[in-house]
Amino acid sequence: MLPCCARSLRFNETVNKHKGRIFTTMDTNEAQSSLRSHPMHENELARFVFEAGLKVHKTLEPGLLESAYEQCLHYELFKSGLYVERQVALPLIYEEVKLEAGYRIDLKIEGKLVVEVKSVDGLNDLHMAQILTYLKVSNCKLGLLINFNTLLFKDRVRRVINGTL
Repeated sequence: MLPCCARSLRFNETVNKHKGRIFTTMDTNEAQSSLRSHPMHENELARFVFEAGLKVHKTLEPGLLESAYEQCLHYELFKSGLYVERQVALPLIYEEVKLEAGYRIDLKIEGKLVVEVKSVDGLNDLHMAQILTYLKVSNCKLGLLINFNTLLFKDRVRRVINGTL
């Protein structure tokens, strides 16, 4: 068995293949930004994420862990040329003190759209509060709360707006 860092590097090299080229983690951001033709509005990005999520849901079906859906969704969005960040750390500012409170955004798309991935029996108010907090702290306007543990994907996707679009 490979050490953890070696497995991670091999996985990243495999996942970061796009259009016949292997991107290392050093040039991934450069490659993704060169694949975009124009800046997309939050609503366009949300449609893109919905389509990619639907593909992942159809392929994997319900019942897997949240991390599996998150990684596959990340891969689908990456393939499309979007700039996608995974597990983005969010510091909490309290009385001018920066606290590393352990908040992490599952996916942040083009620096504009927050995606929180779930695989639970049902979404509740705490899940909504979580994504609203992430939107406020990250200064993003739109978020998607996606629950993959459902038979009908479209019934478990929630658009959450911070302010106005």
